[in-house]
Amino acid sequence: MIHIYTIAQYPLLLPIRHRFPVGKYELLRERVAAAQLGIMLVAPEVDQDQLLRVHTANYVDRMRAGKMTDQEMRRIGFPWSPQIVQRALHSAGATIATCRSALANGIAVSLAGGTHHAYADHGEGYCIFNDSVIAARAMQAEQLARRIVVIDLDVHQGNGTAAITADDSSIFTFSIHGSHNYPFQKEQSDLDIALPDGTSDEPYLAALEVGLADAIEQSHADLAIYLAGADPFEDDKLGRLKLTKQGLYTRDQMVLDVCRSAGLPVAITMAGGYGRRLEDTVDIHYQTVELASRFAMTLPSQSDIGVHW
Repeated sequence: MIHIYTIAQYPLLLPIRHRFPVGKYELLRERVAAAQLGIMLVAPEVDQDQLLRVHTANYVDRMRAGKMTDQEMRRIGFPWSPQIVQRALHSAGATIATCRSALANGIAVSLAGGTHHAYADHGEGYCIFNDSVIAARAMQAEQLARRIVVIDLDVHQGNGTAAITADDSSIFTFSIHGSHNYPFQKEQSDLDIALPDGTSDEPYLAALEVGLADAIEQSHADLAIYLAGADPFEDDKLGRLKLTKQGLYTRDQMVLDVCRSAGLPVAITMAGGYGRRLEDTVDIHYQTVELASRFAMTLPSQSDIGVHW
């Protein structure tokens, strides 16, 4: 069965009426557990060496010690607390564990992660540590993968991921996102596809098909990290695109089909989702996990494939 990593034991405590939809994580965990989609595992904590392959020591130390300025925390969008730091550490640890499991078994899921706006020396956009790059470099340090492709389908560009890896040819960044959406100062990914407001299922999926083919061909990757954002949804408060739930399901299926055809293990993280109805965001994330679970059942055994599908 597929391994599914959770950080539910480390709650994100926010002020009342804070606009970040923290409730989606527990609702998603409960629904996935009730459906018995896989083996639910508690995420480990990222260690200091893993953090420092990506983030500056000054930033990590000040974040851990609560010495961030009010302005720096406003840029992130969360008030500082020990609990928020602990959760961020386990979110990054979850993505590392998800990558290890994907490399061993073909596919795995984190019910967190996708914190792609975090830079080496600061956080922003609800992102403290960049879990995708932390996990990619951990896999390289452990000699489990040499080259990684980050398939970022959150509606917002993965600006932190692109900036951190700008001079790192071993991590290929592919972002498909809203052209007029946050962040308004974009970075240069290895492959960017910027879509206009109101883009619906058909043009989105057509652009994704081309982009996926290019990213897989150019990256020569051993592992894919897939940010399966729910925020391209048509009723997302921060999305501006017009994908339906069926369109997002087809998106996930396309990514997994392409990765499987390429023999590429895939580690899935949830990334963003800000639906006007929290239930819609949970539905979209759940269908991603459910599809991944069904894909896992079709894969050959590890002894047949080594680290590839």
